[in-house]
Amino acid sequence: MQNNIIVDRLTELIEPIVLSLNYELYYLEYIKEQNEYYLRAYIDKPEGISLEDCEKVSRKISEMLDEKDPISDAYYLEVSSPGIERILYNDKHLKKYLNNAVIVKLAKLVNGKRVYEGNLLSFDENSVSIETEGLNLIIERNKIKKIILKGEF
Repeated sequence: MQNNIIVDRLTELIEPIVLSLNYELYYLEYIKEQNEYYLRAYIDKPEGISLEDCEKVSRKISEMLDEKDPISDAYYLEVSSPGIERILYNDKHLKKYLNNAVIVKLAKLVNGKRVYEGNLLSFDENSVSIETEGLNLIIERNKIKKIILKGEF
């Protein structure tokens, strides 16, 4: 089974559990790291996530996974907050954090730089626009490695 298919199926199973506990499923990933598989669920709520929140959601997800057994490989389940400096994975995240400070990491150099910091102004299916150093910079999405919300400490 391809990873995207697995993640889509797991999202269908996990998201209703997370929502029923009054959290948002921010992002779900199933990855292999150093010969071990990890199922990571990042949860969120407006007032932030505590260790107790993660434990509560982890127990419920674990119960469902034990019952339905949707993954044939051995894996570790991790439930956590996406953090203050969270990765913006999709358009829903970009929309939520418009006009916020972001760090854009690029796969290739753009104007001689691989990292830009600025305010997220807009986005579409092809590009992302940030204001950096007083200029409006439009970056093609296929050149972007990741966009990270810049934490306010």
